[in-house]
Amino acid sequence: MSELTKIIHHIKKGEISKSETIKVYENSYIVKNNTHIIMIKFENTKYMLAVGNDDLFIELSGEIIKNDAKLCGLTHENRLVLNRYFEFTRPKAFGQNETTIGLGDRLGIATPGHIKAVKGTNIRPIFAQQSIRELELTNRKIEDVIDSAAYGVFQEGYIDGYGADGDHLKEEKDIEHELELGISMLTLDCSDYITNDINLDNQSEINIVYENFNQSIRNYYEEKYIGKIFKIHNQDLVFDLTELKKIVVVYHKAIEYMIHIYKTYIEHLDREIDFEISIDETMTITSPFDHFFVSKELYDQGVKVTSLAPRFCGEFQKGIDYIGDLEQFESELEVHAEIADYFKYKLSIHSGSDKFIVFPLISDKTNQRFHLKTAGTNWLEAVRLIAIHDPKLYKKIHQYSLEYFKETQKYYHITPNIEDIKPIDQIAENEYKEYLEDDNARQLLHVSYGLLLTSKENNGHYIFKDHIYSILEKYEDKYEELLKNHIGYHLQLLNFNSK
Repeated sequence: MSELTKIIHHIKKGEISKSETIKVYENSYIVKNNTHIIMIKFENTKYMLAVGNDDLFIELSGEIIKNDAKLCGLTHENRLVLNRYFEFTRPKAFGQNETTIGLGDRLGIATPGHIKAVKGTNIRPIFAQQSIRELELTNRKIEDVIDSAAYGVFQEGYIDGYGADGDHLKEEKDIEHELELGISMLTLDCSDYITNDINLDNQSEINIVYENFNQSIRNYYEEKYIGKIFKIHNQDLVFDLTELKKIVVVYHKAIEYMIHIYKTYIEHLDREIDFEISIDETMTITSPFDHFFVSKELYDQGVKVTSLAPRFCGEFQKGIDYIGDLEQFESELEVHAEIADYFKYKLSIHSGSDKFIVFPLISDKTNQRFHLKTAGTNWLEAVRLIAIHDPKLYKKIHQYSLEYFKETQKYYHITPNIEDIKPIDQIAENEYKEYLEDDNARQLLHVSYGLLLTSKENNGHYIFKDHIYSILEKYEDKYEELLKNHIGYHLQLLNFNSK
């Protein structure tokens, strides 16, 4: 009896069979009506093995092994079948009160490791999270991102729910498309509508722009805010005309766009969705007055915001810890958290990967009511695994990243000192993993992911992608362990420990 036949034989009896040649993902085993499904890795490819005879079995497409057994590929179409029959495989919204963490997965294979990190905690995961920029850099589609997350959830038998975030969406066509595909969270990036092209230290310039607004708009804002006291917990916000003019100039058009998107695409949806406002992609720090003003306008227009991301003081650069004055950050974070609490939504922290020094403050000041976005850190853990288990590949990745750094740097605001990265020819292979502890090297490697995953030889073959995935497939369990430990450290500092 072949190994596959033996597994089928046991599944028919409701048993899980071990195999030396086929990896069986025991947590995935599930029975629905007369169909048994389990995920396996057969000849280095993952499949769902389905055994049965009912509608679920018929709807899953795959290669017939026997009359009542077939190998089903992890395709988009089969994911939609799972969604219809198993609610836990569908993305869900978590609302304003559940603490959430975005765990963007640029490789499409990190979800099992992420599950191992969050399982047993009270934080809810957004496993599918990709911006348009990330999709373009990796040549992926949002369908691929949700598919990967759903199959990871199925593989691990994770039934506690996960979200799918259309991250930093700007264009209406993208918003409409991703909503149709079932995202459960929309992060609206309003940066194109936030005024960044005037000198906010020049009051004369602000006055000129402000006076160009319709008189009715100016009257509306001045009557609403000037001379009023807005009490936020233990402090009062009092707008003067100078401050108000600047805020209106910067945010008026953005607020109009936020309201338009909500009224057009979200308000009448037949399902719940988490609506996040991003005002962090700007040139200036978000003041408490800015934050309150934007929130007040949205609240008064009936826009239900699930979370809002201001731009904090200091720097939240990719792949490294927070840079800035901790006392100032703590003081301003407290006010932002109070404003979020006043309007009953979560405070959102973007570029939150590896910001270890501020995690305890975030947990404390928000009373563990926040959304934290992480993304590229799971890519860096993949690079760490490569450095450990295939140092020759790592060396090529490292050198290629250095060669093309000027090209890849333009996609992100980072400030590494490339000259301070020790030349790799001076490092022993067993020390390559130490580059993942160096901030400059981390940022170098962080921004290179798109180039490394898409660059091809003249013959059309990928230079790195296939080799990268083969190493990660070979050391699948070790990659999951790295992710569990790394994301687990995030959660530990955020005071979300496993029960």
